[in-house]
Amino acid sequence: MCGIVGYIGKRDAYPIVLNGLKRLEYRGYDSAGIALFDGSEIQLCKTKGKVSDLEEKVERSISSKGNLGMGHTRWATHGVPNDINSHPHYSNSGDLVIIHNGIIENYTALKKELLNRGYSFTSDTDTEVLVNLIEDVKKKEKVKLGKAVQIALNQVVGAYAIALFDRNKPDEIVVAKLGSPLAIGIGEDEFFVASDASPFIEFTNNAIYLEDEEMAIIRLGRDVKVRKIKDDSLVAPYVHELQLNLEQIEKGGFDHFMLKEIYEQPSVIKDTYRGRLLVNEGIIKLGGLEDYIEKFIQADRIIVVACGTSWHAGLVAEYIFEDWARIPVEVEYASEFRYRNPIITEKDVVIAISQSGETADTLAAIKLAKEKGAFVYGICNVVGSTISRETHSGTYTHAGPEIGVASTKAFTTQITVLTMIALKLAKKKGTISHRDYMVHLRELELIPAKVEETLKTDENIQKIAEIFKNAKNFLYLGRGYNFPVALEGALKLKEISYIHAEGYPAAEMKHGPIALIDEHMPVVVIAVNSNHYEKVVSNIQEIKSRAGKIIAVVTEGDTTVKEMADYIMEVPPTPETLTPLVTTIPLQLLSYHIAVMLGRNVDQPRNLAKSVTVE
Repeated sequence: MCGIVGYIGKRDAYPIVLNGLKRLEYRGYDSAGIALFDGSEIQLCKTKGKVSDLEEKVERSISSKGNLGMGHTRWATHGVPNDINSHPHYSNSGDLVIIHNGIIENYTALKKELLNRGYSFTSDTDTEVLVNLIEDVKKKEKVKLGKAVQIALNQVVGAYAIALFDRNKPDEIVVAKLGSPLAIGIGEDEFFVASDASPFIEFTNNAIYLEDEEMAIIRLGRDVKVRKIKDDSLVAPYVHELQLNLEQIEKGGFDHFMLKEIYEQPSVIKDTYRGRLLVNEGIIKLGGLEDYIEKFIQADRIIVVACGTSWHAGLVAEYIFEDWARIPVEVEYASEFRYRNPIITEKDVVIAISQSGETADTLAAIKLAKEKGAFVYGICNVVGSTISRETHSGTYTHAGPEIGVASTKAFTTQITVLTMIALKLAKKKGTISHRDYMVHLRELELIPAKVEETLKTDENIQKIAEIFKNAKNFLYLGRGYNFPVALEGALKLKEISYIHAEGYPAAEMKHGPIALIDEHMPVVVIAVNSNHYEKVVSNIQEIKSRAGKIIAVVTEGDTTVKEMADYIMEVPPTPETLTPLVTTIPLQLLSYHIAVMLGRNVDQPRNLAKSVTVE
């Protein structure tokens, strides 16, 4: 949530910061702002709305000159979305300017104390409290800005990523991090600051990622100095070489990032198993797992912690791990996990799944699991992210940047990684026959082609979307491996179309949801060939007898369900254990087309953020 961009160097800061804000729009926001400094005067402009609104306001209200600049996209926490509450924020003197992601939990007490000292506030934000706290420390202690930031942050409770500068020191930006991500791009006689590397990828491929409770002083003509906030000790920063490229974060001719990412799934699934799935040799190579496989083999259970779409991927993992590797699995909402005093032991393995690698609730669950002595394995998409650093080991999905807020390719690549782990464990334990093992290796290798084939049915799915775009409610039903897919399908629809949708195990329909079914209720049923096929057919009969409108996902060549359903979406024949990788595709497309037809902002749906970095 929220986005930070900053620049200091010899170029004009404005176009760099503005374009960076556009790159960070995927994170979710409701207002935007920018501060520019030309060496004598700070130009500040901010507004409720989109970055495009900010751009228009800048053109008519301020000068865009200056080699130092900072920009921000805000997702409201303290104070409603409006121009005043938008970032950046001045200190009372007007000397300090700050942008901030996160939440200062003790801001009320800090604000009360500052009010007693004569400070005044124009906004409702915790951020304005923080910048004045820093100014107060700077004046009282008679210290430089960096030291004032360090002292102030030791009084703060909460989460933050901040960047600020002092108009009296135009060659310096100070940044700090706890909980929210922050990257520093290192160029030639210039520096960049951002929530991730996408705003500066065309300028440099060298970046430092701050760890929690670290701050950095970025000064022209000097190396970046990184210090621990608690004890002021120097840290030797590690400079990452970025793998991201500009082409990956552009739309590539598609109308929306989400559609581009749906269509990228054949290639990114292949990228995820490339070099890892060696079918001819009968081998799965996962570097992060090789040295720790005994931890999994000896585990009493596996606990999966995740949120949203990643949680649904974890539910699929529950089926495949228990089916193939015969290891008990529990799937937990990371947001609930640490608050119910869970029983965790040294014999547990915790798998943390996150697209961004920055999800606050999942990070908190990781911390708790490590404190209890569990082995923690991460599955995430973003190289160098906090989860990749905080876990004991893990595997990247190699999905490439996912810009659309509604996750698509992250889901299928997470399932791909989890499938490879389960197969490798099953082979090691001897809980799967060699024949079945090889069959699944070969079938997994064929998934990209099957996804490609499913994408060719898009025209039919568009026609179905046109028919049901004005429905008020949807019900999604699945059994076994495809119950999590039903949940994911319902989530996609409500995320981007704002239509109410619920996913259920098909057998649970009779335990309540069937009361909702009438001629106005579209019911999406995943009815591919499986061990549950006849049961699902019975569920469809129950819907049909109550006049519900049936949209069925079926295996190519199916005749039974085809005759019963009002509309069908076909997928290629696939072993049941791997069907989630193909059955999710038509559900993603259905949601996308309905949302587009309703005029929704598909890539940036209201109230949502890509990376949820606060609780």
